[in-house]
Amino acid sequence: MSQENQPLKNDVSLNLADVQTRIITVAQKWGRKVEDIDLIAVSKRQPVELVRAALQSGHRIFGENRVQEAEGKWPQLKSEFNSVKIHLIGPLQTNKAKEAIALFDCIQTVDRMKLAKILAKEMRALDKHLPVYIQVNTGKEPQKAGVIPEDADAFIKTCITELNLNVIGLMCIPPVSEQPAPHFALLAKIAARHGLSKLSMGMSADYETGIQFGATSVRVGTAIFGMRTG
Repeated sequence: MSQENQPLKNDVSLNLADVQTRIITVAQKWGRKVEDIDLIAVSKRQPVELVRAALQSGHRIFGENRVQEAEGKWPQLKSEFNSVKIHLIGPLQTNKAKEAIALFDCIQTVDRMKLAKILAKEMRALDKHLPVYIQVNTGKEPQKAGVIPEDADAFIKTCITELNLNVIGLMCIPPVSEQPAPHFALLAKIAARHGLSKLSMGMSADYETGIQFGATSVRVGTAIFGMRTG
């Protein structure tokens, strides 16, 4: 490890501690139990040495956006560190479903029926019943993945009752130009209708608001690793 990279490794440890402290503070403010909130360190497009620094600091839950990148990074890291959990938090192509099931511990981006059906089929074939989240496009943005709110109830019901997917919660990414609170409140309301206890909402800029509205997972990258270079 070159000397110029060492401060970056130290920064990761300090940043992790800062984010964890903020989570505790916000949880206490809103009467939440901090143990009910998972910090997912978003390691997509981050150098392996910085990801390893987070692991060496004791962190064990990470998020990746692409199957191919995760395949090149995590098998080795998982062999070095125990109890690591990797969440897929980016779009999943149907032709990568089998690889995703084999690699990830949770898939947070079930966003369309074609994908849901293929995941159900591949999980049966692999005898794996991974937990999944339904991605809801709360802002109805045409460029963004996710089920629109009006279709969410029927989609969730089909995934659970017909496809037998292990749906444990919902996730969303609010529009960057809007306040996140109404979107988080909407996601929580939809989840409650289906008895789903997990809510993945909140990123570096708004994870504190996510916790206020019931997030059980916050996906934080920049605040931990700094700005991505690639």
